[in-house]
Amino acid sequence: MEDSHIIYGIHSVLEALKQNKDIEKINLLKGSDNPKLKEVEGLAKQQTVKVSYVPIQKFKKFENVNHQGVVAFSSQIAYQDFESTVEAVLVSKESPLFLLLDGITDVRNLGAILRTAECTGVDAVILPKNGSAQVNNETIKTSAGAAFNISICKVDHLKDAIFYLKSSGIQLVAVTEKTEHSIFDLNLSQPTALIMGGEGDGIQQSILKMVDQKGKLPLLGEIESLNVSVACGVVLYETVRQRLKP
Repeated sequence: MEDSHIIYGIHSVLEALKQNKDIEKINLLKGSDNPKLKEVEGLAKQQTVKVSYVPIQKFKKFENVNHQGVVAFSSQIAYQDFESTVEAVLVSKESPLFLLLDGITDVRNLGAILRTAECTGVDAVILPKNGSAQVNNETIKTSAGAAFNISICKVDHLKDAIFYLKSSGIQLVAVTEKTEHSIFDLNLSQPTALIMGGEGDGIQQSILKMVDQKGKLPLLGEIESLNVSVACGVVLYETVRQRLKP
């Protein structure tokens, strides 16, 4: 295969995992009795890499290579270490801005959010390793290349990231309709981490309980919600507006 982001074959995939390559997901052949596939699965789960057992039809495009029932898809960007990134930003900026995405599963929404985040000076976008859209070709295209120009971190659990940010003096603000407070009434000019929820369920209830403030966007029409990438754009530019005020 010519795509350098596709790794196939048991030995190659095992080596990629052992070297801690940024693997987005691994497809294993459903029904195979090869014990080596269990070894791949076990190592992948240790690294919280998504593993799926798929039918032979999914391997049709790889029929001209010796895939051995395993294909891995590596990341097209270099993810940054979360703690190192936060520490570097705190040293270099008086009022940093972080963006946490809880369960954004549409690659186009993720791409649009990355584009707006880069344009509004977000210092890092933080994603969970599981339950999040991949940064793939479509994400990068929708982001207009912004995915290469902004720090993106993947963490095992968003809650751990929230604890770390709070202990670092960053206020956590959830953008949610489950509040009476308008986002326009919150002080976003101080060090802030904004949290946006997924397309269907929004921000997890357990995460909402952890934040410092909640804010919603006013909706004056009949539709009860905005597309998450549009909502994120409005909130990020409100943050910019507040920070540009003399």
